[in-house]
Amino acid sequence: MAGRRETRTPGGQPQGVGVAATTVPEVRRRKRASGADPLVMVTAYDEPSARLCDAAGVDLLLVGDSVANTVLGYDDTLQVTIDDMARHTAAVARAKPEALVVGDLPWLSYHTGVADAVRNAAILVRAGAGCVKLEGGAVRTPVVRGIIDAEIPVMGHLGLTPQSVHAMGGYRVQGRELEDAKRLLEDAHALEDAGCFALVLEGVPDVLAARITAALAIPTIGIGAGPSTDGQVLVFHDLLGLGNRPLAKFVREYARIGPLVTEAIGRFAADVRSGSFPGPDETYRASDELREAFGG
Repeated sequence: MAGRRETRTPGGQPQGVGVAATTVPEVRRRKRASGADPLVMVTAYDEPSARLCDAAGVDLLLVGDSVANTVLGYDDTLQVTIDDMARHTAAVARAKPEALVVGDLPWLSYHTGVADAVRNAAILVRAGAGCVKLEGGAVRTPVVRGIIDAEIPVMGHLGLTPQSVHAMGGYRVQGRELEDAKRLLEDAHALEDAGCFALVLEGVPDVLAARITAALAIPTIGIGAGPSTDGQVLVFHDLLGLGNRPLAKFVREYARIGPLVTEAIGRFAADVRSGSFPGPDETYRASDELREAFGG
């Protein structure tokens, strides 16, 4: 299949040959209907998570505003600023990933006009993003066009858009009713026409996601949107069992690392308290002269 990235070793060396960095034009071409493999996107918020995900061969690393919930301890995504997002984007970029780094524009960084949106998108690009993502439909097309005019690629995001949590009345599946579904389809076309190179579909019925995917020439990446999209995205902490919140219906845990981390730290604490850490193997031995002088 076209577009497959090889899994890399933890040290970053490719296990296959011919591994190339994922680019925006490559992603734009990755429609499953054309025979391409589905796109794989995972969130990353720092150098270690980016390095581990890239070694696994993902195509895109989303520096999501979900950093608010997963890393910074907030209840929603509305608390993060463009400075927060730039800091985490820069940390991800320091891993020098083969995957395309997608910087998430946070709430109010693009809602107040094209000039502000372009300025904030540039901040994320200077931090290391290869493109930016923003939420919303047809109402966002002037902003999308403005950012693209500044030579910054834009990924759209429709459906359950967390930055609109208050307007939506909570984290609710979108497009269940026919009129709402038609509006989302229209929004998807509007974002494509405005120049978005890909589109995230979150929290929408599978039939609607399939219809939007078939209707667009650009790829769709689903999260809670069923199996028919051109790719899938999950949050790093959710798929690894590192979170402390109930998992959404659409999440599949591939590991439960959280309890292992707690167990390991508990063993360390027990060893410290018992006096067994540090032992001879973890201790720098002094010279005989120094030991004699200090009475050791």
